[in-house]
Amino acid sequence: MIAIVAEPHAPYSSPPSTAPYVEVLVDCPGSDKLFTYRIPDDISLNPGDILSVPFGSQQVGAIAVRFLDTPPQELDATNIKPIDDVISPGFFPPSYWELLQRVADYYCTPLIQVIRIALPPGLLRRSQRRLRLNPDNIPSGAEQFLNPVARRVLELLQQSKSGSYTAAYVQQQIRGARRGIRDLVNRRWVDSYLEPPRVPKPKLQQAVTLLNANPAVYGELTPRQREVLRFLQRQGGELWLTDLMQLARTSRGVVSALERCGCVVVEEREILRREMGEAVNADAPKELTPAQNAALERILGFSGYAEALLHGVTGSGKTEVYLQAIAPILRSGKSALVLVPEIGLTPQLTDRFRARFGKRVCVYHSALSDGERFDTWRQMLTGEPQVVIGTRSAVFAPLPNLGLIVLDEEHDSSFKQDRPAPTYHARTVAKWRSQLVDCPVVFGSATPSLETWLDCRGEEKHYLSLPERVRSRPLPPIEIVDLRRELQRGNKSIFSLALQESLQNLSETGQQGILFIHRRGHSTFVSCRSCGYVLDCPHCDVSLAYHYTHEGATKLLRCHYCGYTRQHPPSCPECGSPYLKFFGSGTQRVMQELGRQFPNLKAIRFDSDTTRRKGAHRALLTRFAQGDAQLLVGTQMLTKGLDLPSVSVVGIVAADGLLNLSDYWAGERAFQTLTQVAGRAGRGDDPGRVVLQTYTPEHPVVLAVRRHCYEAFVEEELAQRQVLNYPPYGKLVLFRLSGLDAALVERTAMEMGEALLPEAGYELLGPVPAAVMRVSDRFRWQILLKFEGNVGIELQEAIDRLRQICPQTVKLSVDIDPLNFG
Repeated sequence: MIAIVAEPHAPYSSPPSTAPYVEVLVDCPGSDKLFTYRIPDDISLNPGDILSVPFGSQQVGAIAVRFLDTPPQELDATNIKPIDDVISPGFFPPSYWELLQRVADYYCTPLIQVIRIALPPGLLRRSQRRLRLNPDNIPSGAEQFLNPVARRVLELLQQSKSGSYTAAYVQQQIRGARRGIRDLVNRRWVDSYLEPPRVPKPKLQQAVTLLNANPAVYGELTPRQREVLRFLQRQGGELWLTDLMQLARTSRGVVSALERCGCVVVEEREILRREMGEAVNADAPKELTPAQNAALERILGFSGYAEALLHGVTGSGKTEVYLQAIAPILRSGKSALVLVPEIGLTPQLTDRFRARFGKRVCVYHSALSDGERFDTWRQMLTGEPQVVIGTRSAVFAPLPNLGLIVLDEEHDSSFKQDRPAPTYHARTVAKWRSQLVDCPVVFGSATPSLETWLDCRGEEKHYLSLPERVRSRPLPPIEIVDLRRELQRGNKSIFSLALQESLQNLSETGQQGILFIHRRGHSTFVSCRSCGYVLDCPHCDVSLAYHYTHEGATKLLRCHYCGYTRQHPPSCPECGSPYLKFFGSGTQRVMQELGRQFPNLKAIRFDSDTTRRKGAHRALLTRFAQGDAQLLVGTQMLTKGLDLPSVSVVGIVAADGLLNLSDYWAGERAFQTLTQVAGRAGRGDDPGRVVLQTYTPEHPVVLAVRRHCYEAFVEEELAQRQVLNYPPYGKLVLFRLSGLDAALVERTAMEMGEALLPEAGYELLGPVPAAVMRVSDRFRWQILLKFEGNVGIELQEAIDRLRQICPQTVKLSVDIDPLNFG
């Protein structure tokens, strides 16, 4: 292991001014040790600088870690390669580096993988091999002598307009392409070469600055030039060139003439690419309720590190508490970090923050372009007081002067990363970061996770309660509908009579509502009514879901695991029967039924299929807020903190898909989801109504949701967890194995199960096949370890033992504190 792993708490020291060598951590899969490079005389380095270095036959990204006066004894100084360039100056203060190292240690991940997710895309990129067609070297008709694979590679390159593709792309498109590529390269029909990595660069734009507005020079200018000069002076003496040309209705030639006269200077300046959102009106702080005010005073009273749970029922005004807590943080010259579980939440939350804090608010998430993420990341490094709003990965935002961290909807599973490694939870990392920078962290939720509830009820933590909605608005009544009785009454619609009544009222009154469905698409699966055949994915052990596009013109079957898509067949592939039936209901099916039963009710579909494009979340929610539709139909995205005061009705089409999942926290997740979606109703003047449809109305979760009784549910759930030693009382570690050879994966899993020792401080569960055994043609097995209390050295010993057993063709991954067991 590298020195930093051995001494994780040792801060960097300034590099010796004469140090000729540097040890770096390279961005290369499977490599977590330090490599030595020579520092050229014309390059100055600091610890944490991001570099480009030669590594084998490619250029790779690297991090400067340690400086040396002499090279290691085992290396010949004449063979040490020089670094190529500094891509970006370092930003790792000691506390930030310690955070990255702690994440690497706890989640059993090489440090470079943690660094990779902390940096914006593109800073650490390897050069890639490209293939370029050499048409002049290909004899006419010679293609017929190629082997089939080489012929397919050649045909693919010929289809490219540039005659060039990356080798990785060719290998993705053609199975076994390596042999064909080698044949074509040996014939010199194709060139293979390395393309250097493209590093994000600052965006430059030309600016015009007034130098001389002395009327004495006006005599030498044309009337048009004088007019442009006066316009620039009225604008404060400085404008972007494009803005000046547009606003003053002038040309580049006029500006160039002014530059030659010495009246202005035109120079390139950096312009930050940032997601600016829509224009918002300025907003003043709201008057707080007594409970809000008490919570705010507690938060403002924290002088350093503290953990607080802001437990407020839906609509209790948690966001206003965040806003008023952050205001003095900014005035003191510090920054705040606000994390949300879904990208779909960022537009609405960002608008509220920008209305209060203006341009000091920026967003950081994966839906931004690489350039926007690069510039936003660099803006954070300036140290200016700002508010960063982002999703899970924003917990690594390099804010050098943090004053407060907020996790809104902290219970949400989207804060946990399942893959790729590190399998971190943003809540855990936020706790560590607040400790290291000595600032408070606030977890907000109407349905806190059991871990946070138990933790923040302790003596050293802080529990802040908002038990009522603002303006004393009541929580919406929840009507439970037994779908079994609906069927007995002859109602075969997916909408119960009670929900139909509510939807009809929306159509007549013009009010708005939400319909929540557990899954997207049209139907869960398609089956033949003659022989029972189910249309499955050829690459995964799951059925294909039915989708339609262009108002039903194109009918598709799609796998929600690997993305495989095919046309819907006119008849059964097994027996030829035309009687294919759709089972289950997704968002598309609900939209279709709405159009049939309520043609006058305009609805907007809000799920991952309709929000793929950049800006789609904001566009759909804006349309709904402006009254373009009366109904918002969607999936889990609707449960995550949306504040829509005009919504008076919420319909939960089928709760049973949430109630009957086979993992230890299914009950907690179901309660959180149902409570959150029910809480979207009644946030305005109308008290609201919730209709919850289920086949199991007697289920404990359903009864707890109907009573809005969080504490009673939690106490019962915690009692069950404690008996079984499940989190938050015990710790879980999940080993996932996958490979193309089913027999090899199974045999490896069995050998690993025998190698693990139950007496070594953990309980062994498995090995067992994954719930979906095959995904993307890879067969999957799992082993679960259950620890009492914290995980110790036993885990690292178990990992080392398993990695020695695991063959190269079987992939082994480690998920610490897993939430997904599929």
